[in-house]
Amino acid sequence: MATKKWSSTAPADEFHPYIPANESIAEFTLRAVVLGSLFGLLFGAVTVYVGLRAGLTVSASIPIAVLSISILRAFGRSTILENNIVQTTGSAGESLAAGVMFTIPALIFLGFGTEFTFWRIFPLALLGGWLGVLFMIPLRRQLIVKEHGNLTFPEGTACADVLVAGERGGSFAGRVFWGLGLGGAYTFFMNTIQAWNTQPEARPHWFPGASFRANITSEYLGVGYIIGPKVSGILFAGGVISWLLVMPAIQFFGQLAGNTPIYPSTIPIPLMTPDDMWRQYIRPMGAGAVAAAGLITLMRTLPTIISALRAGLKDVRAQGAVQTEGRNRLDRDVSIRTVLIGSFVIVVMMWVMLTFDPIKGASTTWYQNLLAGVFVVVFGFLFVTVASRISGLLGNSSNPVSGMSIATLMATCAIFLVAGWTAPNYAVLALVIGGVVCTAAAIAGATSQDLKTGYLVGSTPFRQQMALLIGVTISTIAIGATLNLMNTGLQKYVPTRIPVNVEALATGVKVERNSITYQGKNYVLINALGSAQIADGEYLYDPATKEIEIQWVQGIGGDKAPAPQARLMATVINGILTQRLPWRLVLMGVALVLAVEILGVRSLAFAVGAYLSIGTTATMFAGGLVRWLVEVSSKKTEEGEASPGALYSSGLIAAGGVFGLLGIVIALLQDPEISTRVPHWLVVVLRLPWRPDLFAFGPKILGSLATSNLFGLFMFILLAASLFYFARKKLNKT
Repeated sequence: MATKKWSSTAPADEFHPYIPANESIAEFTLRAVVLGSLFGLLFGAVTVYVGLRAGLTVSASIPIAVLSISILRAFGRSTILENNIVQTTGSAGESLAAGVMFTIPALIFLGFGTEFTFWRIFPLALLGGWLGVLFMIPLRRQLIVKEHGNLTFPEGTACADVLVAGERGGSFAGRVFWGLGLGGAYTFFMNTIQAWNTQPEARPHWFPGASFRANITSEYLGVGYIIGPKVSGILFAGGVISWLLVMPAIQFFGQLAGNTPIYPSTIPIPLMTPDDMWRQYIRPMGAGAVAAAGLITLMRTLPTIISALRAGLKDVRAQGAVQTEGRNRLDRDVSIRTVLIGSFVIVVMMWVMLTFDPIKGASTTWYQNLLAGVFVVVFGFLFVTVASRISGLLGNSSNPVSGMSIATLMATCAIFLVAGWTAPNYAVLALVIGGVVCTAAAIAGATSQDLKTGYLVGSTPFRQQMALLIGVTISTIAIGATLNLMNTGLQKYVPTRIPVNVEALATGVKVERNSITYQGKNYVLINALGSAQIADGEYLYDPATKEIEIQWVQGIGGDKAPAPQARLMATVINGILTQRLPWRLVLMGVALVLAVEILGVRSLAFAVGAYLSIGTTATMFAGGLVRWLVEVSSKKTEEGEASPGALYSSGLIAAGGVFGLLGIVIALLQDPEISTRVPHWLVVVLRLPWRPDLFAFGPKILGSLATSNLFGLFMFILLAASLFYFARKKLNKT
């Protein structure tokens, strides 16, 4: 029987799991694994969608736990350990997605957009996910059990409290479902039916270069509420500096140059729109700011990193003598032998993948590929150890995963530079190493939180670890498919005219593919990266006219999915190996971050805000303001991810992601060349007897209201009002 007097925060010498070791109840059941896998697919896709757009991720553990309690209860009585397996399996998708989307889309920015396919993403994500889970296994006893009371693992502890409340009869899921329902209806009417403007905007003539805008999505509102008014305010401050100070300054002083383009832009500044300035000038500055902020965050946590590494190595040595079968079920882990064999298999799989199925134009030798596999294991163990301990001390949201990835890339690229490996194929090899390590570190931080939850409620570690491996494997499918879908579904072909001598291309310009077909015509695919003559991007060159006729704007990296972390990784790699960057702009971003740090503000959120569109940060700031109003009006601080407002916001985020992806799929129906832009399996689904404009009837019915800025803002205020209402409404905990 469950322990009656249970507390997740009891001292180590007084703590007892909620389900004692001598009690055996249903745990690793088929329905728990299936439901957890479905949640992994859902939240993996949602996290990719929101993360690429907002540059941020939020934990899905508690929303999954509350949904599991409600759903399994509808099919008969469930146990707390079954719900924990659902949560463990499902949350793997969210954490895996964070690591993957921070790095692997950098393939596009390095000039290998045609190779950014599902079958390139899937193996890298899978290897990183497996590595993170495997390396966390030998650390569990020390970090989770022996240091109970010292390492709090805040998200894992909160999730355990929610599971116990659900076991005792508490009901939280209704709040998530309300957010999912209202947020889903809002997103469907806005994106698919096009009943109102998705981005109200004003460009006042009295302030040239500035743009006041807000991308009024439900997911941005929900993210802003969860991160709170302080962090969302810092994000918005970065956007204000970029869009309402730097860009108007560029417009003001740039007009002195007349019709002469100023590097890295190829468009004269007087002719540039705010979006042009953001793409050409703000993003390099933002990349420098994010890189500097990431390194500062890494240096700030360096003492913790060193102590974590020492403790981790000591723990692994002591763990070598422990057998797989412990004295009771609470001591049973996956064996160390399995961890070692699994690590060896990962090295072999990386070598096979890089050697026998290389990325076109980026093949490397067998010994270089073997070295990449060794680097992955070495850096992977280092940063998995660090990520797990920092997650225990500060929480998973404070885990500097991007900073660790930058450190991995800088160390790898420095070694490559010394060895003389500076060609584009080595940039891809460095990215593969950084991508797998980043994914491993991200999954390790979340895995440690899940294992802490399991320790508190009395789950069997071996079964949790198997659930994590299953969750990683299943959710990788959704992550790869979502990345590919967004890249193809959001891409654009922009007509342009640029004379080019393909026989003598400028520095930074290369032929990526000799033949590519668009609208029945053959072109040469040209890539520009760090060139003074052609703006960064991919272009379709017509040999007959000897001109670039079309710019192929990939979906990831555009205004709807800027992917700031992935662009940063490409900037770091390209900067070290080719040393071709707009360094003055990058250094401006570094100086901006230093100024913010001197003012006493943590710079990472500010730097991300300076990089993103102000339309994104303004909406998140609105969510933070709603959180502030709730706390002021109720005279109580919102605490934890299980608060009413946080649960409703989780529903808004999930709704925005699911229906946002649905909108992309429906939009693809209007593409006459769909068969060349999406995976073959999706073509079959999309070839339905629908008219392309079947759902987009909003403008026909509402007329000018559908494009009105005021009407769009009015609908967004209604959604924010619903968040305020449900955040103040108490949960039923009995």
